[in-house]
Amino acid sequence: MNLDIAAMQLFNGISLFSILLLMAIGLAVVFGLMGVINMAHGELMAMGAYTTYLVSVAFQRWAPGWMDVYLFAAIPLAFMVAFAFGYVLERGFIRWFYNRPLDTLLATWGLSLILQQTYRSVFGAQEVSVPLASWLSGAWEPTPDLQFPLNRIFILGLTLLVAVGVYLLLYRSAWGLRVRAVTQNRAMAGAVGINTRRVDALTFALGSGLAGIAGCVFTMIGSTNPGTGQLYIVDSFIVVVFGGVQSLLGTAFSGLAIAQSQTTLEYLMSGSMAKVTILVLVILVLYFRPNGLFANKTRG
Repeated sequence: MNLDIAAMQLFNGISLFSILLLMAIGLAVVFGLMGVINMAHGELMAMGAYTTYLVSVAFQRWAPGWMDVYLFAAIPLAFMVAFAFGYVLERGFIRWFYNRPLDTLLATWGLSLILQQTYRSVFGAQEVSVPLASWLSGAWEPTPDLQFPLNRIFILGLTLLVAVGVYLLLYRSAWGLRVRAVTQNRAMAGAVGINTRRVDALTFALGSGLAGIAGCVFTMIGSTNPGTGQLYIVDSFIVVVFGGVQSLLGTAFSGLAIAQSQTTLEYLMSGSMAKVTILVLVILVLYFRPNGLFANKTRG
């Protein structure tokens, strides 16, 4: 493998990592901090993708001269739509399943089927695509044999921005302190005056909003259909569990390790065999470290 191929493989791994991290970071907030197994997380991603599609249609119809900047309207709108839906979902549905993980899994799986059918009824079963802004077309070519797609570079930058924002929100703000307090000891947090129900609702909504951003990003690399969310939901759960529940740092390192390993193995073997190999390696690691690579330390 020469240097150019190695550089391309490294960039492909980082590109896959950016997509996985955007999906997994929202799941880590919901699953890691709240203990909710949300099987409908992929459909929240699809909600962000369809929101982006509607924004692009609106710009094409009413402001075609602004198509190059529609993405800057679609990203926050995808976040807000998924955030609002997640808030309502938690208040009216999820809150009744806390401390019942298996019931939560079945309930959210049923919800995912309902959302998929809703998307199919509204948008049809066919795939819909979003036009790529002209400034994201093409590639950066540092050498004649190296091409880095501009849309992938943009996705990577957005992912880093979102990850830093989530870290600052959870670990450098008063609201993040309340979230971590509820996560560690709900009864004591409520005793000191923290509105635990409001924290639960906003935390779940945040995770949903992050899935909406992931869906918006997905439209830059592929078409959207009712089953789009199922493409990444299993990989996202693997990333969160492998990195260590309740550890955002572990989620990031786990996503990078899995993405780089998968792209390298896909270069050496078929895509299906690469996925099987990654899954076997993850199972072996979890056998020896069942709490993940970066499990939080607790007092015995």
